[in-house]
Amino acid sequence: MPIITQVEITEYVTSHIPDFHRAKLEKIKKQKLLALLSGKNPYLFKAKGLTTPRDLVKAILDAFLSSQEETMLGGFLEGLAVFVAEKVHGAHGKSSTKGIDIELDKNGTRYFVAVKSGPSWGNSSQIEKMRLDFKAAAKVYRQNPDALPVRCINGCCYGKQTRKTEDKGDYDKLCGQRFWEFISGDPQLYVKIVEPIGDKAAERNAEFLAEYEQVLDKFIEIFRRNLSDADGNVLWDKLTQLSSEAPVPLEEKYK
Repeated sequence: MPIITQVEITEYVTSHIPDFHRAKLEKIKKQKLLALLSGKNPYLFKAKGLTTPRDLVKAILDAFLSSQEETMLGGFLEGLAVFVAEKVHGAHGKSSTKGIDIELDKNGTRYFVAVKSGPSWGNSSQIEKMRLDFKAAAKVYRQNPDALPVRCINGCCYGKQTRKTEDKGDYDKLCGQRFWEFISGDPQLYVKIVEPIGDKAAERNAEFLAEYEQVLDKFIEIFRRNLSDADGNVLWDKLTQLSSEAPVPLEEKYK
């Protein structure tokens, strides 16, 4: 079986990880503060004792970034997994079947792989959709007279699964080391990809933080104009109305 080298991994990461950092900058620049606030829980912020516009705005912005970073880095890791599978197995990345990220043949079996960032990636409806995608892919593939036996894999780029919990009946769930070893044959690949991901991270983070501070200052000023009094105190009633005020009166049947 072909192997993938550290040089190939480093070259891929070096050329693609800047996209993750650019995406973070683009996301933060496009946000509108009042739109972000309208979807947040004002009671939580009050309970956390956030009393100044800066503290509150920073908490909102940081929470938004945290959720977006997980998604964006997940996309990068998915691309890396496809790259590895193509190099080692001649796999087909981005199958024509919806929801399948990798198709590969290994030890006389055709594998359909759906790649996710971590083990807790979806709710029951999303997991059921993945199951249906697996069934659809297998059904189409089995129409081929030369079709191999089929197995389906939910591959998670980080996290742990015990052997007992890997078997989900109609598919297997492989996480972290087990997933990267499955697509590469290298039990240490999950460690080898860490170093190049962090290459020049300090430089990129410095660039991001400069942009972040500009957005933060702009948002604080907008917050003060709209949701603070003359002394800079948060107007909690207005903030609560922004996220929770009903657009129309309650109908009689609900009173």
